[in-house]
Amino acid sequence: MDVATTPPAQKRGNFRVMPGFHLSLGFTIFYLSLVVLIPLSAVFFKTFTMTWEAFWSAVTSDRVMASYRLTFGASLIAAALNVLFGGIVAWVLVRYRFPGKRIIDAMVDLPFALPTAVAGIALTALYSTNGWIGRYLEPLGIKVAFTPLGVVVALTFIGLPFVVRTVQPVLEDAERELEEAAASLGASNWQTFTRVIFPTILPALLTGFALAFARATGEYGSVIFIAGNMPMVSEITPLFIITKLEQYDYAGATAIAVVMLLASFLMLLTINLLQAWTRKRGQPEKI
Repeated sequence: MDVATTPPAQKRGNFRVMPGFHLSLGFTIFYLSLVVLIPLSAVFFKTFTMTWEAFWSAVTSDRVMASYRLTFGASLIAAALNVLFGGIVAWVLVRYRFPGKRIIDAMVDLPFALPTAVAGIALTALYSTNGWIGRYLEPLGIKVAFTPLGVVVALTFIGLPFVVRTVQPVLEDAERELEEAAASLGASNWQTFTRVIFPTILPALLTGFALAFARATGEYGSVIFIAGNMPMVSEITPLFIITKLEQYDYAGATAIAVVMLLASFLMLLTINLLQAWTRKRGQPEKI
């Protein structure tokens, strides 16, 4: 069949399995509005029923500020730890072969499948003063359960899969020839990693960090058991929101939720912009 007489739908690049652009776009906007935008809008609308003085008082009280510091601080620490150790786990799973590799690979997804309440109970049992791990940390003066350190442990546990599963496919698709070329040119292992491997996986690491951080800021089930929930000490913001709801202070709960939502959005936006800049920087210049 002559190319000039080929129907437009059969031309390469014009064939689409899914419906047309307008129908697909309309369905996408409708679904996102139903699942994401409408619930978030309800949070803002409920908050707008408060006066500015009441809103500011609700989101800046000493107890709320302490929960902010713990929630965002622990989330940042946990996400950073997951970037470091999750990157190592991904590297081992991709670059090495060893007995039980498939079992360890499956264990990475365990925090996804495990109910968060079960994870919290298990971590509390392990790190309490009479737990399997906590009994050895107690003589060293390290107390994990019912402290802010326990919050970091729980958030690190639930955030690990986000980093591993984000970095792992990038490492699998990385070109080994570039590493071999760097080694043949006399580059050391450290130079090969910092100048060849690390720039390749950096966008994936940033994505994994953003996902782990976003997941940690909203975590509730696995934290409430190991944190101890002491006001001004180990009380996370999601728990404080639940407390407000139990007191029928819906406006106060949504006000705190709006602050967390905006802070998380700004953090994710910053990381996405940094990720886009990193990718643009890594592209070769056009001559």
